[in-house]
Amino acid sequence: MATDYDASRKSEDEQKEESLEARRLTSGDQDKTSGRVDEDENELADSFELPGADLSHETLTIEVTPRQADEFTCASCFLVQHVSRRSSPVTNLCSDCA
Repeated sequence: MATDYDASRKSEDEQKEESLEARRLTSGDQDKTSGRVDEDENELADSFELPGADLSHETLTIEVTPRQADEFTCASCFLVQHVSRRSSPVTNLCSDCA
């Protein structure tokens, strides 16, 4: 068996204490929720938007630009796409929907 001469030497009592401490850590005696951050449930609930909620008081802050000359609207998915994404020159279908 190889001996590491650079390692610190510990007495038998110190080795026993370390093994007891290691057993306590791995046995699961500690609280499972001790790592969780305390959060206010009411504060979290205020930040969630429910589906179908009344959003009439909200205002949009995005700028909508009209369709450009080099774009088309897909007849299937209704997304505005660049003409290079058109599946064929005679149809208004993008390459994903074709």
